[in-house]
Amino acid sequence: MTQDKRPGVLLDVDGTLLDTNYLQVLAWWQAFRDTGHPEVSMAACHRSIGIGSAELVTHLLGDDADDVEEVMEAKSRRYEPLREQVAAFPRVDELLGACRELGLAVVLATSGEESDLEWMQPAIGGEDVVDGATTSGDVDSAKPAPDLLQTAVDGHGLDAAGRSRSGTRSGTCRRPAARGCPASR
Repeated sequence: MTQDKRPGVLLDVDGTLLDTNYLQVLAWWQAFRDTGHPEVSMAACHRSIGIGSAELVTHLLGDDADDVEEVMEAKSRRYEPLREQVAAFPRVDELLGACRELGLAVVLATSGEESDLEWMQPAIGGEDVVDGATTSGDVDSAKPAPDLLQTAVDGHGLDAAGRSRSGTRSGTCRRPAARGCPASR
């Protein structure tokens, strides 16, 4: 490890620290119905959770979908009232504190927008031990591309050999593993 690099942990937020997967599924399913896509099942939405928003829409509607922005806006509208129901998984605050006690930098990596951190951070807790965050606005390609994680590592001065990350989707863990970033799910 070089002097300017530090060991750390990258933590996904939605579905990893916050119990949001089923709320996300519901909001996406409603958004597809609202925008004229009743053929998109809730099960298909569930299997796609963890992919960045634009990628999720094209994954489910096809690369030639011309209403990606409309579906994403509908999802945001549908998710907004559900945010008050978001809760952290049990003992998340203890996890963050333990990482800090081990001397690890704690960095959040979310495919959400920067504005989402305004409500996510209080729901997660541990504001006093989180060193920073990287969001979809910081990268060109969202998950499952490794850009988010690489940007988090580079932007927060983390040592690639001395950090780990955690996520819920296999793509979140497998692709960056090829770049030397160990994972847990």
